[in-house]
Parts: sequence; C-alpha cells; structure tokens
Amino acid sequence: MKGTWAVVLCSLFLNAAEIQGQLTSGKGRCSCIDKGSDFIQQKALGKIEVIPKSSSCDHVEIIATMESTGEQRCLNPNSKWVQKMVTALIKKKSSQSTHRKEKS
Repeated sequence: MKGTWAVVLCSLFLNAAEIQGQLTSGKGRCSCIDKGSDFIQQKALGKIEVIPKSSSCDHVEIIATMESTGEQRCLNPNSKWVQKMVTALIKKKSSQSTHRKEKS
C-alpha cells in the first residue's frame, strides 16, 4: 500500500512539473530580453528584421544581424535613430522593387 501511494505522489509531482513548464497566456516569448540598443554602426549592419506584435510577444521587436560576425542585436523600436533607419530601409527597398517592375 505504501508503494502505491509513492507511485501516485510521484505521478502528481511529475504532472505538476510538466504543467508548470507550459505557458498559460502565451506572453513572454519575445526574442529580445530588454528594450535593445538605441544605436549601432550602420556600416556593420548586415540584415534587419522587424517583428510585429503578436500573441506571443506584446511589443514590436527589431533585430539587427551584424554583417561581419553574424551577431544578432536587439534595437530599441522607440529610438529616433532606429525609427529613421528602418524608414530609410523601407523606402530604399520599395524604390528598388519599383525599379525592378519598370524594367520587366
């Protein structure tokens, strides 16, 4: 009888540990831990990703990948410099796609 209770208790503890590891609200799964950098050297920038708000992260994230090292850094989406840089990149990208359509 004591062995049965031990098995039951172990099962309950394992179930509790499994439930504790699951997300309940879907929040807190952001890639960036903090607000991010306000500035990076633009010539070192290789790629930039803008990740919109989602059910798993309640704020916009901007992730820059450094060209030479491949290191990824989070950028502060509220920084004026970051906003200007993203706007400039979007304009550049849209003008490039417009030029490609005209050549076709």
